[in-house]
Amino acid sequence: MRETADPLICTVDVVLLTLRDDALAVLLQRREREPFKGALALPGGYVHAQEDADAAQAAERVLRQKLGLVSPYLEQLATFSGAARDPRGWSVSIVYCALLPLAALASDTKAMAEATLAPVDRLPPLPFDHRDIVATAVQRVRTKSQYSSLPVYLCGDRFTLPQLQAVYEAVLGEPINKVSFRRKMDELGMLEPIAGEMSSGGAHRPAQLYRLRKAFRQALSLSERGLNGRG
Repeated sequence: MRETADPLICTVDVVLLTLRDDALAVLLQRREREPFKGALALPGGYVHAQEDADAAQAAERVLRQKLGLVSPYLEQLATFSGAARDPRGWSVSIVYCALLPLAALASDTKAMAEATLAPVDRLPPLPFDHRDIVATAVQRVRTKSQYSSLPVYLCGDRFTLPQLQAVYEAVLGEPINKVSFRRKMDELGMLEPIAGEMSSGGAHRPAQLYRLRKAFRQALSLSERGLNGRG
């Protein structure tokens, strides 16, 4: 007699990272149903085989339907699977990492009303293997930020070089030598000055405003060498 295989649970989860109080934070939602009803968790959901062309489209749909968000950067992080990670049965989750500036989240009333931002180094109790997933995402982002334009997705559309350096330092969790940083930005070639536009200044002299070149608004700029750590 042929055995009937148990159904496989196939989901996507999204680690959405932003910067709050100069530190990385992850967006969490309270689960609406069992298992772990009411617990804070990563936004996620089942893959809809009849609707989603692929896992990336499923992740985009989850962000859009659950939070009303569209992330300019969405990267597949890893696949987490096994019999022990979900009490409902053997499951596989295809996890994506997204980055958004805090201002973009704050301007979205649905996202802020239905979500919680938690510092990545002070996470609340999380269900399933979501703590491990967040740790994997943070490590990926910090490693990739050493040699790419990735942190720029945590900025707004316009920024000064000191503001961008502060974002890199917040992501990496360490100071960066100013000269090394400027040299790296030149090497990446991802920025263009906005003609005639300067920061308002405040306590400091006005500084040139920059934006991402069009070619890098949907793709990373990469470097062969990483940033020169402390300085």
